[in-house]
Amino acid sequence: MDVTLTGKDFISILNEIADAIEKNQDYLSELDSALGDGDHGVSMTIGWRAVKEKLPELAGKDIGTILKTVGMTLVSSVGAAMGPLYGTGFMRAGMAVDGKQEVTGSDLVKMFVAFREGVVARGKANVGDKTMVDTIHPAVEAFKTAMEGGEDVYSALDKAVAAGEAGMKSTINLVSKMGRSSRLGERTIGHQDPGATSSYIMLKTFADAVKRHRG
Repeated sequence: MDVTLTGKDFISILNEIADAIEKNQDYLSELDSALGDGDHGVSMTIGWRAVKEKLPELAGKDIGTILKTVGMTLVSSVGAAMGPLYGTGFMRAGMAVDGKQEVTGSDLVKMFVAFREGVVARGKANVGDKTMVDTIHPAVEAFKTAMEGGEDVYSALDKAVAAGEAGMKSTINLVSKMGRSSRLGERTIGHQDPGATSSYIMLKTFADAVKRHRG
């Protein structure tokens, strides 16, 4: 079973992601306090509030434009590295579906792959570096593999979420190799990465919203 999502659907889903990030603001900042400035939740909430304010202006726009605008808004409103990382991901995802008024499961694969490529190109992190890539890479691979194997989009999303959650939890036992937290070295072991966590929250929220379109 496939899915068809419109620009209106994406605006609704993006609103849900914004709400989920804000709901988890304190949790994300608490995770970040062990590894960084302790402001990841605040920064992400500021960015997604800015996105939420922008979304009404995007009614009637194609999905590529919606996603690219989300990306540009995150770049301009989120401080430090996370704005450009997430922003580049969304902009690349938007480019993958440029001009489309509707997307299906095969388009979602292109979007997921492009999002990952954007994040990796911007941040240069690899799996195992204790970053958002530890969530994003396995989730995208699981989704792509399931879809290419003929599974329906809902089953593929379940597998993406499971792989992303496992990737997020794997960061607990990793040593941070990127960003400010890398200076803490072995002291980062035992702490879940906040970027990997916010990526998982976004992925899970997206998947849950899409699954509600099941006929």
